[in-house]
Amino acid sequence: MAWRFIRYFFIFLLLFGSLATAGAAWFYYNWLNTPLQLDERAFILNIPANSNLIQVSSELGLSGYLRYPRLLVLHARLTDSEHIQAGEYSLQQGDTPAELLQLLTSGEVVQHRVSLIEGWTSAEMLQQLQGDPRLQNDLQNATADQLPQLLNLDVEHHEGWFYPDTYQFVRGERLSSLLRRAHQRMQDVLAEEWLARGFGVPYESPYEALIMASIVEKETGVPYERGAIAGVFVRRLQQGMRLQTDPTVIYGLGDRYDGNITRAHLREATPWNTYVIRGLPPTPIANPGRAAIHAALNPEPGSALFFVARGDGSHVFSDTLEQHEAAVRQFQIEQRAEDYQSAPQL
Repeated sequence: MAWRFIRYFFIFLLLFGSLATAGAAWFYYNWLNTPLQLDERAFILNIPANSNLIQVSSELGLSGYLRYPRLLVLHARLTDSEHIQAGEYSLQQGDTPAELLQLLTSGEVVQHRVSLIEGWTSAEMLQQLQGDPRLQNDLQNATADQLPQLLNLDVEHHEGWFYPDTYQFVRGERLSSLLRRAHQRMQDVLAEEWLARGFGVPYESPYEALIMASIVEKETGVPYERGAIAGVFVRRLQQGMRLQTDPTVIYGLGDRYDGNITRAHLREATPWNTYVIRGLPPTPIANPGRAAIHAALNPEPGSALFFVARGDGSHVFSDTLEQHEAAVRQFQIEQRAEDYQSAPQL
């Protein structure tokens, strides 16, 4: 009887152990595939640098997002997935602990975006980036004039050397790093477009083309006119005429520009005032996009030497001064303040 009892007892223990193991396995599998307790459809989880999985799982448990946080650590050890990467991660309702761990070890962090707009000056770009809390502002209160030195750029003047585009970055990226990317992108685009330049364009260097592109960018109200506007300016250069374009005057005025251009401004001698100087100004007046660079290097053929804004973003192009003056009377003098001018004149 004693031996029979012992035998049944051991059988019972084996059965009980098997059931317990099966129950534990079921509980573990069920927990691993049960959605996290997220209150929102999307939740951004920020993992600071030098964090470990024990810390992260504990914080998620205390916050109520993750039940049985120690199981996540156990699962990571069993699957050799303990090394997590710092950064921001986007969690969605329905995500499970298994998916959470896979995400934290993948390094697929949230990508933020910032747009630098075509025609912005370097100062405007810098102001936009310095005000973005997602970037690490390692340039502090730097001005645009300081950028070539601070970024160690091989250029004398900052303007025109930052490509306008939408850039992706992770939270905490250095502002200087993003600007260096924009600078490198501008160098690449300018080099590509220079190689594809049209025959006979009057530039001695890619930099001169960049200067012209910045003027085209600032003068263009509708995209389809870039080539025509570039054609006007190129023909004026080739014929020795002054460019006489208002955006260069505005750039030369700097902070003194209050939204209005006066006749005194048109006569004021600044390095950028193309009503006074002949040829191109010494630097770009903004950061142009690829389309403006392409237009400057591939201007549309034609005979127009003048253009004036209609008031809807488009322009009236004229071959002669008489035609141009008639267009100015119709679209500028009769519709706007007498001192306003928006097109090249002799």
